[in-house]
Amino acid sequence: MIITSDFQCPYCKMWHDQTDLAIRQEYVDNGKVRLAFVNFPLGNHPHAIPASEYAMCASAQGKFWEMHDQIFAAQERWTPMADATAVFDELAGKVAGLDMTALRACLASDKMLPLIQADREKGVTGGVRATPSFFIGNQLLEGVQSAADLRRVLDTALANAR
Repeated sequence: MIITSDFQCPYCKMWHDQTDLAIRQEYVDNGKVRLAFVNFPLGNHPHAIPASEYAMCASAQGKFWEMHDQIFAAQERWTPMADATAVFDELAGKVAGLDMTALRACLASDKMLPLIQADREKGVTGGVRATPSFFIGNQLLEGVQSAADLRRVLDTALANAR
């Protein structure tokens, strides 16, 4: 399963808050399904790219999902800000085992920007027009998906893969 998402997208947060944890616990944590996150920052969300940079720099330390969850949990707090850097730093500080010096060096280098842009381009090439969007097998699902709908599609894809 591939999810294309924007950290500042309110619909992505809605999916995260309502469905993400259940799907990860039921399908990903037990190895039934592999989950890939594709950054799809939208141009009208000024903090989407910085949020993606924090998540990707945390990923370099094996802490992507922990940072991902922190960013979405605090979305209402940082979205209206002119500069959300202080909040992103605070959130990163809550991620257990994250080396803040290495994170800041990663952020200062801008080395994740080409990866984030490549993610977005992959999404566009794949037909993504909205966030969140999901690729399961050869099926593209757009918008917030309920846990029941995702279970149905995932179970069908798993059955067809056997």
